[in-house]
Amino acid sequence: MPRKRVLLTGHKGYIGAVAVPMLLAAGHDVVGLDSDLFERCTFHGPLVPVPEIDRDVRDVQADDLAGVDAVVHLAALSNDPLGDLNPAVTYQINHAASVRLARLARQVGVRRFVFSSSCSSYGAAGDAVLDERGALRPLTAYAASKVLVERDVAALADDRFSPTFLRNATAYGVSPRLRFDLVLNNLVAWAYATGRVHVKSDGTPWRPIVHVTDIVRAVLAVLEADRALVHAEAFNVGRTEENYRVRDLAEIVRDTVPGSRIDYAPAGGPDPRSYRVDFGKIRRTLPGFVPRWAAREGAQELYEAYRRAGVRLDDCEGPRFKRIDHLKRLLADGEVDPSLRRRVPADRAAAAGAA
Repeated sequence: MPRKRVLLTGHKGYIGAVAVPMLLAAGHDVVGLDSDLFERCTFHGPLVPVPEIDRDVRDVQADDLAGVDAVVHLAALSNDPLGDLNPAVTYQINHAASVRLARLARQVGVRRFVFSSSCSSYGAAGDAVLDERGALRPLTAYAASKVLVERDVAALADDRFSPTFLRNATAYGVSPRLRFDLVLNNLVAWAYATGRVHVKSDGTPWRPIVHVTDIVRAVLAVLEADRALVHAEAFNVGRTEENYRVRDLAEIVRDTVPGSRIDYAPAGGPDPRSYRVDFGKIRRTLPGFVPRWAAREGAQELYEAYRRAGVRLDDCEGPRFKRIDHLKRLLADGEVDPSLRRRVPADRAAAAGAA
């Protein structure tokens, strides 16, 4: 694979913290860009250091992209609850800032742009198995923002600028910046901490899932692929055999965590977000993409990591590893403003004024 200088946005997030060492191991030069809103959400560390730009993705400048061969764009409000907290801000960050970043990249001569999209764009798809030609029916601000970015960035594609859209299945797996607001991560955490595999819906929704390292393998496969294969293309990222109903995942977790039992929330109803996805296109087009994980192995990995860390219930459902609760705490403490920009602490502002 030719060595590339990669700007990795969101390099301190759940996927980004895994992507940094994998990109480096593949021989790439990595520059990170992140405002690090979730610096207190570290599960284990330290993060692998790379040159970095401490900046909100809404404030990226053309100079930040100087000498960059490829942008891998992960930075976003990363799930439905975060997106629904303030939909207007979600569209500012996830949609408008992403399109602006792509335009700047195109303007300064960046050749490749890899966008982290989502299978949640398919929304309420029922039992049909959808490939990339399937209708996009986003049900949330988060999912809708991904659809809009794909539409607007695809329009920028030309002979000089080549975007690719990776529609990731629901991620799972251990990361230095762990999230417990992902279905398999959460089910295993509840099972370990309480002995209950706590299912918050009625268990019927379909979810395709993919290990976080397999998401990064897809990114690497795109970066090394012939441009003609990936130019302005969307790829579902995962394995077709890794579509599960939530209740099936609960059974896998029960079998993995000794002594646990499945517990359905009394108020849990059917979740309209239900979709099954075909992942054949990426396997046919990019033979370098070989997913290595399945749900049972992932549940075991998570269980062993939680056991080593001594995970507790308040970790599962509190602000440390649940992104929406963490962000609400930052807002309540005045550390971010309503637009989710970091505020400069008063003592630092006073010191700067005195200087």
